[in-house]
Amino acid sequence: MTRFDPRDYGAIADGETKDTAAIQRAIDACAAAGGGTVALDGGTFIAGTIRLRSGVELHVDGSATLLASPDIADYAEDVHHNRYRNEPELDRCLIYAEDAHDVALTGRGRIVGAAESFPNEGSIYRPMMIRMLRCSNVHVTDLRLLDAAAWTTAFLDSEYIWVRGVCIINDKRYNGDGLDFDGCAHVFVSDCYVRGTDDNLCLQASSRDWPVHDVHITNCEFTGVCAGLRFGLKSIGDIYNVTVSNCTLNRVWREGIKLESTEGGAITDIAFSNIVMRNVTRPVFAILNNRFEPDDLGSSVELDHMPEIGALARISISGLIATDDDEMANVHRRFTDDVMGEPRFNGIRFDAADGHPIEDVTLRDVRYTFIGGVRLADIPPAGEYPRLVDRLVEPGVKSSENYWPDWSRAAFMDLRNVHRLDMTGVRLHALRSDERPAVLLDGCTTVGEPDWRVL
Repeated sequence: MTRFDPRDYGAIADGETKDTAAIQRAIDACAAAGGGTVALDGGTFIAGTIRLRSGVELHVDGSATLLASPDIADYAEDVHHNRYRNEPELDRCLIYAEDAHDVALTGRGRIVGAAESFPNEGSIYRPMMIRMLRCSNVHVTDLRLLDAAAWTTAFLDSEYIWVRGVCIINDKRYNGDGLDFDGCAHVFVSDCYVRGTDDNLCLQASSRDWPVHDVHITNCEFTGVCAGLRFGLKSIGDIYNVTVSNCTLNRVWREGIKLESTEGGAITDIAFSNIVMRNVTRPVFAILNNRFEPDDLGSSVELDHMPEIGALARISISGLIATDDDEMANVHRRFTDDVMGEPRFNGIRFDAADGHPIEDVTLRDVRYTFIGGVRLADIPPAGEYPRLVDRLVEPGVKSSENYWPDWSRAAFMDLRNVHRLDMTGVRLHALRSDERPAVLLDGCTTVGEPDWRVL
């Protein structure tokens, strides 16, 4: 395969000179020649926005670092946008590809995002590291992706994506997501380590035209502040045919597995197997609701009305081990003041409105060891726990939500409005005495007698 050296196009790689234009000339020459490899080696290449082209592999050798420019003026504005409402400060990015095919980011080197340089004085912007829009046959392998100023990756409306052997550490700024896939299909993620200040791996569907499907996640380790594995919230479109296996989650201060069908789409046919968690505040959280918060964070930019409630169905979780140690007696914060988790805000929780149940849930061979220690005096009366409401029917009623209430009415499991629940081999243990009921099945129908025990 033809190799192109950015030094031949003017790159200096001295860690001081900006090599953006030289790297881009090498990429463009590579694409014009029918494809090949643009190789960075033996130095530190500083760059602003770089645009990948079809047929081009950008290879960062183990001897090289691609370092994000600390100057926001070096980042292009025409690189699509962040699809979360009210977060335009994340619109720009370091590496961008649009309508490209057969593109790759490879090597055992480092791509470093210069997180602590952003935002610049007088600017709101913090660039993401990698964004790919409507791309196909994408490979990201073996790299270390470090210190992004916002999300590490955003794969949008793309298909046939392989992410293998990648180490992501993104713990310097808010919005420290790891791997985000919105509108993507045929995705293969394996053998990755992800640590960040937000969600480690997200599946999102911000358009009905681009459903998320046929996603395979295996042999990965996740650690972070928000969710390890988050599917939904942005869920205008459907998410289905997803498998997650042989993964570990360590020190996740909110949710290990989070499923949120909130914007009218359906999240269905999802299987988790052989998942081991240590010190995860809420091992599983699943919610089926409708929300539209035009003045808040989180909703899809593309959503312009309160949607009807969608669907959350055919969810299988088997071979789950979740274990707390003494660390989980503490209150955990993101940075200094943002409370993320504490003992009273814990457990495995499924929640849906009356008349809109979550359907066909299997919980099999679950071992959950919780720190415990919550007294009834530490939380409001269970009767004050809010309903989850259909906001099209009851727009003025305060509804149970993702982050509210900030307490759990059960010590281990609170499952509300789940139909055809199959619970087998669930074993529960508290390290400290907890005064709340162990398990609540509220408005649920079950397949056979639920098999759970407190040990």
